Amino acid sequence: MNHSLITPCNRDKPFVEDAGWLPLPSKKLLFLQDKDTLALFMKWSMLGRLSAQSYSFDQTFYPYNSERFALCFFRDPDVVSSLSKELKAGAWVPLDKPVVCVDVEPVPCTQVSMELFDPIYSCGILRPSGHVVKCFHDVYPDYDELRRMLQEEDSEHYYVVGREERGEFLFRIFEHLCFGGELCQYEDTIDPYISTTKQIYKDLISVQKDPETKKISVVSTVLRVWAYDESGRCYPGRREEKQTFAYLIVDPFKRHVTLFYHCYGVVVFT
Repeated sequence: MNHSLITPCNRDKPFVEDAGWLPLPSKKLLFLQDKDTLALFMKWSMLGRLSAQSYSFDQTFYPYNSERFALCFFRDPDVVSSLSKELKAGAWVPLDKPVVCVDVEPVPCTQVSMELFDPIYSCGILRPSGHVVKCFHDVYPDYDELRRMLQEEDSEHYYVVGREERGEFLFRIFEHLCFGGELCQYEDTIDPYISTTKQIYKDLISVQKDPETKKISVVSTVLRVWAYDESGRCYPGRREEKQTFAYLIVDPFKRHVTLFYHCYGVVVFT
């Protein structure tokens, strides 16, 4: 079966602005329903600020046209309306002005196992029990080798996970969870971060198995996105903040797209 998404004839059929977008409230993501996961989001100061919404669309998606796809998405009235309902708690800046342009960053997404994290277990970041090794830091009073590995390039452990692997969507989810929100209570062990990363990734990503080789591969396209109105950046937040993010995860065969997003701050009770 040929699942190629780009062929010469495709290029004459760009994604157009009158594409139909339909919210899919019936598509339940387990990480937003699981009580234990929600308790961790509370602890990490992400509850009410980390969420996801899924939509269907009625045209063919081509990766070369990702920017146009994202622009049409954020300009669609049904999308704007559904996002506004999520903004009622005050955690987000509402899309009260039309989006005029977008920035799109393609995010590598090829991982079909958790092997990417194996080096972390054997390099000195963790104790044999799985507890994260604490360390001194001039700025952060409660610091550890895991966060040092994630954000300090001069750390001896920074490249235990390779540069390409660090760019993978799977690793980005892990990194976002490790840093959490404004009043994050950090974990003493790595297991909650790993298990929650796995759960979110499985919920968001679509895979397929080759009938001949039996090899499993990711079919989703992941895009990190920023939207702008006439006043400047408006989504996912007006201020630059690494932990405020939005990703579009596109399943080109089901024609489903999920917006996965977080706005940095304190817990919001809805």
